Amino acid sequence: MVGRNLLDHPLADCWEILAPSSQELDLMDGASVRAFIERYSPDLVIHAAGKVGGIQANLSDPISYLDHNMMMGRNVIMAARNSGVRRLINLGSTCIYPRAAENPLRENQILTGELESTNEGYAIAKITALRLCEYIRRVDPRFLYKTIIPCNLYGPHDKFDSQNAHLVPAVIRKVHDALKAGKDIVEIWGDGTARREFMYAADLAEAIFLAAKDLETLPDLMNLGVGKDRSINEYYATVAKVVGWSGRFIHDLSKPVGMQKKLSDTSRQVAWGWSPNTSLETGVKKAYHYYLKGLNS
Repeated sequence: MVGRNLLDHPLADCWEILAPSSQELDLMDGASVRAFIERYSPDLVIHAAGKVGGIQANLSDPISYLDHNMMMGRNVIMAARNSGVRRLINLGSTCIYPRAAENPLRENQILTGELESTNEGYAIAKITALRLCEYIRRVDPRFLYKTIIPCNLYGPHDKFDSQNAHLVPAVIRKVHDALKAGKDIVEIWGDGTARREFMYAADLAEAIFLAAKDLETLPDLMNLGVGKDRSINEYYATVAKVVGWSGRFIHDLSKPVGMQKKLSDTSRQVAWGWSPNTSLETGVKKAYHYYLKGLNS
């Protein structure tokens, strides 16, 4: 999703971008990744790849979420470093913060406590990539290897299937299906009071392009978020409004919900001089339009 939103963004016209598909370049194959980077000698590498999914997907397949993401991160970062690429932006995830960390989540809290069990494998892989970038820059400051930690994302090119979707696309799919089936009840996992921060993916793409243009000013480690969280119930209500479904919600208290609260501290982001501009309702409308377009294509 992040990579495709980068390609779709108007600022992409300022760059010559190489974006090989997984069929063209297997990021699990370290030799192939290094050969690709050595062949094209890019000015900048953006590591936006990953195996991603929601709580259910992470719980059902923790091995691949750790193994695949760790291998991809290691292969991309080390291939860039060993090929002499001096500029790299690594994308992290707020799941790397300790489950009991005080909110809003600050960058210096990483590795200060136990991780959330529902996505621990993915978090470990992302922490490894982050630390690898820090070590490379520490050993040789000429390598501007920096990590952006986006809050949860949604938008075009997201996954809307029930097994792998994150919260917002999963809710869009559930509420849309209820509307089309004429159902007046939609189930929410947990009591709906857990709070999350979601940013429209095109806003993240804008921030990445701004960072790529002036990587020297970007902090070595920086959260990117909207600076505001909402309850799960609020996300369901917003999607229902956009979709035009007027049924009622019920709660399954036996289901896992992950961390109770996850809000990023955006102090470094604000000091850097950037903030997202897409409201939740506007973003959900755009994401829903993308979903409908996919259904009709």
